[in-house]
Amino acid sequence: MTPSNQNVPRGEYPRPQFQRERWLCLNGTWEFEFDPGDSGFERGLHERPLTGSITVPFCPESSLSGIGDTDFHPVVWYRREVCIPADWAGNRLILHFGAVDYETTVWVNGQEVKRHRGGFTSFCCDISDAVSPGENATIVVRARDYPRDPKPEGKQSDRYSNYGCFYTRTTGIWQTVWLEPVPPVHFRRPRITPDVAGRRFVVEMPMSQSKPGFRARVAVSWEGRELAVATAECSHDLSPRVVLELPEGEVRLWGPGQPNLYDLDFQLIGSDGAVVDAISSYAGLRGIAIDGRKVLINGQPVFQRQILDQGYYPDGILTAPSDDALRRDIELAMEGGFNCARLHEKVFEERFLYHADRLGYLVWGEFGNWGMWGIDRRCSPYYHHAYAAAMTQWLEAIKRDYSHPSIIGWCGLNEEGRQKEDRMVALDDLQLGMFLAAKANDPSRPALDVSGHVHAVRETDVYDVHDYEQDPEKFAASYAGLAENQVPHEDPNAGTSYQGQPFFVSEFGGIKWNPESEADGDASWGYGSPPKTLEEFYARFQGLCHALMDNPNVFGFCYTQLTDTFQEQNGITYFARTPKFDQRRLREILGKKAAIERSP
Repeated sequence: MTPSNQNVPRGEYPRPQFQRERWLCLNGTWEFEFDPGDSGFERGLHERPLTGSITVPFCPESSLSGIGDTDFHPVVWYRREVCIPADWAGNRLILHFGAVDYETTVWVNGQEVKRHRGGFTSFCCDISDAVSPGENATIVVRARDYPRDPKPEGKQSDRYSNYGCFYTRTTGIWQTVWLEPVPPVHFRRPRITPDVAGRRFVVEMPMSQSKPGFRARVAVSWEGRELAVATAECSHDLSPRVVLELPEGEVRLWGPGQPNLYDLDFQLIGSDGAVVDAISSYAGLRGIAIDGRKVLINGQPVFQRQILDQGYYPDGILTAPSDDALRRDIELAMEGGFNCARLHEKVFEERFLYHADRLGYLVWGEFGNWGMWGIDRRCSPYYHHAYAAAMTQWLEAIKRDYSHPSIIGWCGLNEEGRQKEDRMVALDDLQLGMFLAAKANDPSRPALDVSGHVHAVRETDVYDVHDYEQDPEKFAASYAGLAENQVPHEDPNAGTSYQGQPFFVSEFGGIKWNPESEADGDASWGYGSPPKTLEEFYARFQGLCHALMDNPNVFGFCYTQLTDTFQEQNGITYFARTPKFDQRRLREILGKKAAIERSP
């Protein structure tokens, strides 16, 4: 980190798997103004100073932003002036946004440089034509986020207050804003695919342009020792590909609790032999396979003891207050005996995946699809269509996160279901499309067509249900017929398309336990009746977990949830991340060897 990036909120490097040495963090104080009538452009907000201030990258609904206004905010504006370092001369200037919710327009020195739609995915702008190194750049951002328009927004409430499992909204910038210089010919984000059987990494290196005489060099190292080097010519291919084969005796697999990461260094070398671009990265040698009803990690069945993680914080809403807070969430889950997380209704910031990689923690990547109901049936090209927007953003998320070894599966939709009928509906197209998009862009991982409800298109690598039955005996009995492809379903009219794929219960439990909240009545909740005593909680938790762990036809589960989240009081920790339970006891319950891990 350069000195100018220190002492700013969330000033750590935002993209650690694709890192250049020079960069400038733009988090901190920005000018800010609400625009409730969306008249700001006509009123010249893109041309004049704004009336308020905000702390970026925190949303205006959060206390960490310095505003803390949780009302509806359909349009917000940001403005900041920054001096571009003079020693960046000769480079293209790239302005990055980790995430802005929901529809963004960016101006630099009065020139529009970018439009982007989607509240969960990263984007960048080449601002080289609007400002030069050594000059000042006035950056203006408008974010439109009409709260009741159909669009992918995850768990954000469509009412003024929180209710059910919907929470405080996030508007505008909520992840790091930063600048970096790149040479005219430069690397775009590499795709790193591990090949355990071949003890190698296959590396694709997209380029900004092909250049005769240029070549890309990639080296893989372990603890400073260079193990393999490969080069590729950059004259005829926009995405040259190399293979890095590890020597015998230097194979270290990445897996749950085994965060073995190799360093990768990339150099783009010009025709004169000088290094034009250089990036540092890392990779884990990890394989995923399906064998009957088992999901294998590095050739071995691993029962996925998942925890539902929604990634909300009391003070930052969708944004973690610190990098340590991201890491601590993973540590809390692992201390409780969980080896995996379902990252629920949110595309998590990349620093979370970095920590998961470093800690040997498995995750399923998911998209925040809720909020797409009520689609305008006109489907005119001049209107925003939520399904089209979801597909685009899903592709952006997979592209960004492809190379992280911690991700072991993709799920584009959560609880988008319907009763089956003798006709197809638009949701069928979306469900199949998002599954096919995941498989086309990443055939190395399994994909789930939809988590919970109706698997309508009959095409999915794994199969799941959501089940919040609280009686362990009834819960266990529901899954006794899996060997005969019989599964319970929440909608008895929807039928089933289960064909013997690996099966898991991707939501269960959700046991409320927060004695301090009993006086709140309906203001707080969990699934079923809360236990009367702490010992009753442990007995129910063990009974539900072991019901699935003892079933040889179940490869994993996902317990709801890691933390209390606003009115939901069913976490294994309080919202402030203080433990509710004896983590050692939870770990002992989950430490039992599952049947699918014991079976041959």
